[in-house]
Amino acid sequence: MVSLTQRSVKVVNKKMTFGERIYLPAVFGGMWITLKHFFKKHETIAYPEVQRPMSNVYRGQHVLKKDEQGRERCTACGLCAVACPAEAITMDAAERVKGEEHLYREEKYAAKYEINMLRCIFCGLCEEACPKEAIFLTDRIVDADFGRNEFIYGKDKLVEPTNQRIDVSKRQNWDYKN
Repeated sequence: MVSLTQRSVKVVNKKMTFGERIYLPAVFGGMWITLKHFFKKHETIAYPEVQRPMSNVYRGQHVLKKDEQGRERCTACGLCAVACPAEAITMDAAERVKGEEHLYREEKYAAKYEINMLRCIFCGLCEEACPKEAIFLTDRIVDADFGRNEFIYGKDKLVEPTNQRIDVSKRQNWDYKN
């Protein structure tokens, strides 16, 4: 029978040497690797007591920023949800009624804004797509939890508190030529 390709390999039944049959070189090689690792410095740290230094470009938990008067910047345009490759962002838009001018900048605002942190890949495309500079990724680590429902972050976890400004300028002003 003729083979379809010319890539045939001839199999040879080569006899093992005495050293290979008793496996001592392989055993000593494995023990040598174990001894080398035994005396190396360990890479494990005791988190959260000891924290590793974070990179300047680390992208962590999201935040919905407010303007200088404390009004929400998000206008529910949906560009962040469209730009998200993981489809982790959902929102519902609503019209601002009279008397809510101190809460929202524009006539349209996000009544519901949710990010599924289990789907999010922290790529930063949502903050690049936002024309109002409303959403940013901070240097904070997303908290661990036991339930899946706890990872759907609504406006209660995302909106910047009124008494505390969250600084996002470290990564935004970082020089990529370093």
